[in-house]
Amino acid sequence: MRAKFILFFIGLSVLSCKDETRKLPYYNTSDYTPVWELPDTDNFHKIPPFQLTDQEGKMFSEESLKGKIAVVNFFFTTCPGICPKMANSMSLLQKDFLNDNAVLLVSHSVTPDQDSVAILAKYAKKNKVVYNKWKLLTGPKEEIYNLGRKFYFVEEDLGENKESSIFLHTENFVLIDKNRMIRGIYNSLDPTSMASLNEDIKVLEKE
Repeated sequence: MRAKFILFFIGLSVLSCKDETRKLPYYNTSDYTPVWELPDTDNFHKIPPFQLTDQEGKMFSEESLKGKIAVVNFFFTTCPGICPKMANSMSLLQKDFLNDNAVLLVSHSVTPDQDSVAILAKYAKKNKVVYNKWKLLTGPKEEIYNLGRKFYFVEEDLGENKESSIFLHTENFVLIDKNRMIRGIYNSLDPTSMASLNEDIKVLEKE
């Protein structure tokens, strides 16, 4: 019996060490080729300056991401297909990290001409969005699509060169670190992928 306990605690120690030493790669291209050693923080790909509006009519910019680990997605309020499932995945993240001030959830509308501040506020109420945790953004369509395709690479290699006239629609969530650098992409409809995202957020918090 004693030997079993010793083996059990050794196993826990090994798992703990693995968790403490695990690192996430960086990504700087739309094909999501991992980069394990950051060559130059100043010149490496990161989310650029932008200016959008949240569900309370307040400005949201790259400065709003400062010091935050962010989970980012793109949706629209009238979507009958994948968006409700994406909203459910975001809701679960909101629940898990509700009291964690380092984590922020950010959803961009891909139909900003329809998703006004008032519509986003109504959607937020319906989905029990906690304002300080989960931001719903609207603004110029070209700016949102440019962010999604050219900087978040949210469509992976399928969408980098598409124009804003081509509809942006994807179930992917993108993980951004405190320096606005991409650290992972996840399928929000896949429970296993979402479990990985949850754990990867915790890894980033230890950096």
